[in-house]
Amino acid sequence: MSRYFLELAYKGTNYSGFQSQINANTVQAEVENAFETFQREKIIMTGSSRTDAGVHALQNYFHFDFEGTMPKDFVYKFNAILPSDIVVKNIMQVNPEAHCRFDAVTREYNYYIYRQKDPFLKETAFYFPYKLDIDLMQQAAAIVKEYTDFTSFSKRNTQVKTFICQIQESNWLFQDKTLIYNVKSNRFLRGMVRALTATMLKIGRDKLSLQQFRHIIEAKDCTKASFAVPAHGLFLIKVNYDKGFNK
Repeated sequence: MSRYFLELAYKGTNYSGFQSQINANTVQAEVENAFETFQREKIIMTGSSRTDAGVHALQNYFHFDFEGTMPKDFVYKFNAILPSDIVVKNIMQVNPEAHCRFDAVTREYNYYIYRQKDPFLKETAFYFPYKLDIDLMQQAAAIVKEYTDFTSFSKRNTQVKTFICQIQESNWLFQDKTLIYNVKSNRFLRGMVRALTATMLKIGRDKLSLQQFRHIIEAKDCTKASFAVPAHGLFLIKVNYDKGFNK
């Protein structure tokens, strides 16, 4: 029995999230169905990072165990079966103990915002046509790195043992026509990136001070933060491993 890592990217617009759900169309369900069609064997895959409904990914992973052989042109043929909004980028045989979720050392997200009307961005970025103080938002992003407990930025009823995250990067960037919040951490809580983005947008609009932002973080109370940005602006950019599982 061999273990494989499957690297993929997807546009999440038409899916109820990454992980399989009862009575819902998900990225995992599409990939598993395509694999069953291709190899004529049903398998259950394990995902590295869950993404919510409507969230996109430029890089995410599954791992799975399989006894059969993988053809050299697996990626090409597998992509021919998958829907157009999911693409497999690579397949790698790894050691039998490798785990795409638990062996990941960091994950990186971008949240994209555009401020001038553009029909080509409406499904992959958040239209927010308001004046913003970017300098204040950048200061807020730096403050994020000073903390480790992000209870205030986690959705309610999240079944996790800890709300501690080690933030390595947190900053605002400009790229082409978009304003981007970039954040990298060893782990993320459910809704965390969107909550950080939405709360910092309030700072940019002078509706929240930097000191109030600190108070929200320190309150460890999710009712204090804002979650009011849509899913479609969020991208999982990269999942990193120490052991050379990704390029």
